[in-house]
Amino acid sequence: MTLLEMVKKNLIIEHDEDDELIKSYIDSAIDYAEKYQHRVKGFYAVHPMPATTRQGVVFLASYYYESRDGSTGGFFNDSTNKSVDFLFRLDREWKV
Repeated sequence: MTLLEMVKKNLIIEHDEDDELIKSYIDSAIDYAEKYQHRVKGFYAVHPMPATTRQGVVFLASYYYESRDGSTGGFFNDSTNKSVDFLFRLDREWKV
């Protein structure tokens, strides 16, 4: 299943009208993950994405979509970033 399909399933979206918008949120979520994990830009374009990072990207892209009007995003709350960061931390490249 692609990330787009996963995000749409998470959001319970069956239409294709917002696919480009959702893809842009997925790209932003991947960029955030790569920076948080101290990976080079484009790392996940050439390396497999671990399941925990995939789930974090789905959560974050869904949050971006649900919050696009400036609201808090439906069922999401302020702890969303903490949950996502925890998932990304599991695959982090630790550096001193």
